[in-house]
Amino acid sequence: MSKCEQCIVKQFNSLKSLTKDELVRISACKTSKIIKKGEVIFEEGDMLNGVYCVKDGICKLTKLSENGKDQIVKMVVKGDLLGQRSIVSDERSNLQATALNDMEVCFIPKSEILADLHKNPDFTFDVLKNMAHDLKEADDVIVNMAQKSVKQRLAETLLYIHDNFGVNQDGALSVLLSREDYANIVGTATESAIRVLSQFKKEGLISTLGKHIKIEDVSALKRVE
Repeated sequence: MSKCEQCIVKQFNSLKSLTKDELVRISACKTSKIIKKGEVIFEEGDMLNGVYCVKDGICKLTKLSENGKDQIVKMVVKGDLLGQRSIVSDERSNLQATALNDMEVCFIPKSEILADLHKNPDFTFDVLKNMAHDLKEADDVIVNMAQKSVKQRLAETLLYIHDNFGVNQDGALSVLLSREDYANIVGTATESAIRVLSQFKKEGLISTLGKHIKIEDVSALKRVE
C-alpha cells in the first residue's frame, strides 16, 4: 500500500496542502479499497464516515429525480476527493457514487479530515476553493439545461469526455457510457439521446465501434446548434 506522503495522486486535490506529518498520520489510518465496475461506493442519503481519494478509475455522481430517473451531476476521476462536502456540512450525502470502471480508492476517516480542517488553514482554504469550483460548475450546468438544446448539450458532453478522459488506441472515447448515461448527463429521455447520436453519426461527426463512440470531427461538434 503506497504512503500518502509519497503518493502522486494527492497533488490533484486538497491533500497537497497537508504537512508531511499530517500525511504520515493519515496514511497510518487510511484503508485502500478496490471498487468493481457498476458497484455503488455510497448512496444518496448515506451518512459518510470519511472521504474517498480516487487513486484510479472513474465514477459518476447521480441524483435521483422525482420521476425516478438518475441525473448524472458529475464524473469524478483519478485524483479527485469524494464526500468532502458531506463531511464539512455534516449532512447526509446528496448524491450517489457509482463506479464506471474498476476503481482503486483510499478511504480516510472523517475524524482525521476534521482534525486537519481545524488545524491547517492552507488545507481548509484548499477544500473551500474546490467546493467553490464545484459550485461554479453546478451553476454552468443549470444555465446549460435552460438555454441549450439537447443536441448542443450532448455535443458538449462528448467533447468534455474527449478532452478530460482521452481516447483508446483505436481512437474511441476511453470512458464507455451507456446511451442511458448520456441521456442522464444531458437531462433528456434515452430515446432522444439515441436519436441525436444517430444524427451525429449520419452527419459524420462521430462513428461507433460497438458501444464505443469515436469523435470524427471535433470542430464540427463544437459548432452544433
